Amino acid sequence: MHAPSFHADEIAAQRLGDGVIGDTPAIRTFMPEQHRTFFAGLPMLLVGAVDADGWPIATALAGRPGFVSTPDPETLRVAALPPSDDPAASALRPGAEIGLLGLDFGTRRRNRANGRIAAVDAGGFTVAVEQSFGNCPKYIRRREAEAEPRAGGPAESFRGVDARARALIASADTLFVATRARDGVGPAGGADISHRGGSPGFVRVDGDVLTIPDLPGNRYFNTLGNLVGEPRASLLLVDFESGDLLTLQGEAEIDWDGREAAGFAGARRSWSFRALRGWRRPAALPLRWRPLDPSPFLAGTGPWAGPA
Repeated sequence: MHAPSFHADEIAAQRLGDGVIGDTPAIRTFMPEQHRTFFAGLPMLLVGAVDADGWPIATALAGRPGFVSTPDPETLRVAALPPSDDPAASALRPGAEIGLLGLDFGTRRRNRANGRIAAVDAGGFTVAVEQSFGNCPKYIRRREAEAEPRAGGPAESFRGVDARARALIASADTLFVATRARDGVGPAGGADISHRGGSPGFVRVDGDVLTIPDLPGNRYFNTLGNLVGEPRASLLLVDFESGDLLTLQGEAEIDWDGREAAGFAGARRSWSFRALRGWRRPAALPLRWRPLDPSPFLAGTGPWAGPA
């Protein structure tokens, strides 16, 4: 049976953006062999889950390469679980929507695997894959990862965007955004997590509001399509030196007219995110990344014009 590539809100976003592209064979209901091999080599996996109140929540899991495996083309196994103080921990439950993103910073390669959690046990969880597809390598800064054992501290919660969060955001060249399709949108719906990148400062912060430029990509509009019908979202930022994780939950609004984006070279539109709450998890990832070269696609983009 044919499965549509995009749900109605993604198609609406494509129409508002760069034009509807129609179904594509690049979005599959199973993982091709190259995707299965790719996930097996990763030391980190980005996760977009949905909490009990329907809010997207983003996190990252780490392990030795091989901690993500694929018993068959429609099943993905993750041999890791978030600790109990991770705000995403309770969202990993059987039957729940989940979006997974694998990103190899060394090669700028990234693949998505979205579906539902089939089972959870003491050693990890299993996902029934419903969508599998790759993304373009644009806007990813290359990094080289190495294992770095750390003694993580307890999670710290806060409201809005506090001073420490603001400092990390202002210096970031990478963020991840977890979204979900509104209920009833059809079989191509569900949870998702995607990458956004730029030069440091590409995320503008004004109080509790972050503004992110939307740079030309693969034209799928998965993130903005989800936000058309469900504005709740979660952002995840990684401190690549310390292994700290910063998670925010809030509501997003898209500026389709490009009024804000006019202040950022190369952007066609932008979206804002009002942070309502956040969590900081010190030394949460047992990895350290050495920065390499920035993305060549960033030439001619940004920075934001004028004060935040």
